[in-house]
Amino acid sequence: MSVFISAVILPTIWRYLQTLNAAPYFLGLSLSAFSFSGLLAGPLFGFWSDRTLTTKKIILFANVFEMVGNFMYFMGYSKWLLLCSRLVAGIGTGAGSSIFGFLTRNTAPEDRSTVFAAVMACRQAGLLIGPAFNLFLRLCNFQIGPFTVNKYTSPGLFMCLLWILLQFVVLFMYWDFTPQDETCQRNGVEREEVEQEEEEGKPLVGPNELTDSYGTVTSVQSRASSVANGDVTHVSPPPSPPPEEINSSPFKNFSASREFLREEVVVLLAAQFITLFNQTALETMVTPLTQKFFNFGELENSIMYCVCGVEVIAGFLFVRWLSKRVAERVVLAVGLILCNISCVWCLIFLANPQGGFAWQLTEFIIGVFLQVLGLPFVAVAQVSLFSKITSEKTQGFSQGIRRSVGGLATILGPLWAGGLTFNLYIMLGLMMGLLALLTVSPDAHV
Repeated sequence: MSVFISAVILPTIWRYLQTLNAAPYFLGLSLSAFSFSGLLAGPLFGFWSDRTLTTKKIILFANVFEMVGNFMYFMGYSKWLLLCSRLVAGIGTGAGSSIFGFLTRNTAPEDRSTVFAAVMACRQAGLLIGPAFNLFLRLCNFQIGPFTVNKYTSPGLFMCLLWILLQFVVLFMYWDFTPQDETCQRNGVEREEVEQEEEEGKPLVGPNELTDSYGTVTSVQSRASSVANGDVTHVSPPPSPPPEEINSSPFKNFSASREFLREEVVVLLAAQFITLFNQTALETMVTPLTQKFFNFGELENSIMYCVCGVEVIAGFLFVRWLSKRVAERVVLAVGLILCNISCVWCLIFLANPQGGFAWQLTEFIIGVFLQVLGLPFVAVAQVSLFSKITSEKTQGFSQGIRRSVGGLATILGPLWAGGLTFNLYIMLGLMMGLLALLTVSPDAHV
């Protein structure tokens, strides 16, 4: 849903800020504010999830911030209120860490890539559907009391209503599933299997009945006879974990330095940072660039984001298929290669577009296509690998740290691009340097 929000507001936020007399750098500030609060909230919600092994209460709590933040965006009295609205709404994205922690705890390692690919495809479906709503939201032009509903403010009201609807859906249609439930269920199944094997394994005649004399059975024979007659359990069922072990804190003996300062973990966190930094920097650059060179408005930008959404969903579905056949390291390598090609293309052709309108538009489309194409490969591979090399008991907190690193990237990316929108050689040069550094890293394909 958070991706859906961004997709709804991205086509119009630039012009919305212009109507509020905001400077160009305010675009970067507004986009970064959403990520900044999510950066702080992610580990906290993840810690909460690991301690309680619940996600429903966390999602319901986080949704409140989304509702309030989007209503503030709808009010839009000033650029500062709009900035604060993005800060408040961003807190709600912290629930994502507990959701990814839940998925990790309840999926087998070999199935994790396909599950994450499917979940991310659903998230990215918002990128497809979100801009499409601007096709009718841009037609809004009426009053609700003191508030004006137009093509700039209507996305905030629309998203606020959707979050309210989601709140009821979660409240009445979602229940937590904890590892204790799974353990009890598994122990019950194993106990039934053991009892069934005992019944099938009983001999029809006891060993003492085969002896020549009656009444001369030794104590050992008596015990054997008792076992054969079912008086003593032949094989005891697997013991259930003691209550104190189930209820013990997952952070007992936990060391953040030991968990996150390992070389392979650092590389995956770097992959998260660099790919999201580049993605958000390009997203920030796109709308001013299309306005300058192609005179795109809200309709054209919405169509562009819809097409990108189709490509992203297709990419995640392909990665889901591919991850069943090759290792995550191969998927990550393919994604990094595609991102490098995209960055080189943008640096050569988009930093200083040449030729007529048709040629410039073709260069732009190819650059965006290549950038979007590489994202699913890197995203799925690094999330799946990260979940496998970090402790399963503290996945909520670990996923919160990972998302905070991504949040830092989505803060710095728009800020970097917002100040260099019309100096693309410097902007794209840094992005290319970071990507090349990650690609040639010795452990880039952990």
